[in-house]
Amino acid sequence: MDIEKAKKDFLQHMEIVKNSSDHTLRAYKIDIELFFSFMKKEEKIQNIQAVSKWHIRKFLSSLNLDKRANRTIMRRISSLRSFFKYCLREKIISSSPMDEIESPKREKKLPKALSYKEVEILFQQPDTTTYLGFRDRVIMELFYSSGLRLSELVMLDRSHFDANARQITVHGKGKKMRILPITETADTWLTSYLNHKERKEETKEHKAQKDNKAIFLNKWGERITVRSIDRHFKRYLKKSGLAENITPHTIRHTIATHWLEKGMDLKTIQMLLGHSYLGTTTIYTHVSTKLKREVYEKCHPRAK
Repeated sequence: MDIEKAKKDFLQHMEIVKNSSDHTLRAYKIDIELFFSFMKKEEKIQNIQAVSKWHIRKFLSSLNLDKRANRTIMRRISSLRSFFKYCLREKIISSSPMDEIESPKREKKLPKALSYKEVEILFQQPDTTTYLGFRDRVIMELFYSSGLRLSELVMLDRSHFDANARQITVHGKGKKMRILPITETADTWLTSYLNHKERKEETKEHKAQKDNKAIFLNKWGERITVRSIDRHFKRYLKKSGLAENITPHTIRHTIATHWLEKGMDLKTIQMLLGHSYLGTTTIYTHVSTKLKREVYEKCHPRAK
C-alpha cells in the first residue's frame, strides 16, 4: 500500500474508532511523517513492507545522536508501534518491525508543587485594573480552583460555565467529559470577566469580542491559545521573583497536592483531575513533604 494512504487511513482510524484527541492525532502525524521522511532520505524506502527492525533502530539511533529527550523518543516509539500494529491488523504488512524494539526507561520526575504563599505571590502579578490583566488573574484562579489542564481551559465555552451551580463542564483527554465544581472565589472572578465592560469594546490594548462562544479571549477578541497563556505565565513568573520554573501545569500539580494535604481522598482527586488510572494520581503522595511529616508524627510510636 502507498505510504501516504496508509498514514491517512491510520489517522482516520485513530480519530473515528479510537476517539483520539486533536493533540494526540497531531503527535501521531508528526512522529510518523518524521520517520518516513528519514526513511526516504536515508534508506530510499518507498513502501511500508520494506521497513525492518534495523531501519527502526537506525531511526532511533539518529534521535539519540540528536540528543532528543527520552520522553520524545518514547512518544515516537509509541506512535510507530500504534501505526505498524494498525498496518498488521489491516494486513498491509505480514509482521511488525516494532516487535523487538524496546522503549527507553521513563525518567521519573516528581511534579513541582508551590506553597500557598507562592501561589498568592504569583496571583498578585497581573494588573487587574486592565482588561487583559483581569483575564489573566481569572485564568490563574480557575487553574487553582479546579486543576484544569491548559488545553482544557482554552477550549472552555461560555455554555460550559454554570454560575448558579458553580461548576464547569470540561472536555479532557480522549474527548472525555467531566463536570467540575469551582470555588466561590473563582466563580466571582469568572462572572466578572464575562461581564467586563471592555469585553465588547475596542481599545488601544485590545479588540472587541469576535468569538461569542469562547470564555477566554486574546487581545484580538478571539479564543486565546495555549502558546499565549504560556507566554503570559513566563512574564508573570519573571515579574514575581519566584525562582521556580512555574507553568500552568504547575498550578494543576499544586492544587492536587493541596487537596491531598487538606484530606481529600485520592479517588476524588483522580476524578477531579480526569486521570484514567488511580496510579497516576498517587504520585502526589510522594510530592507532599508536609503530608509525609504528618503521617510520620501520627504513626511513629516515638515521634512525640
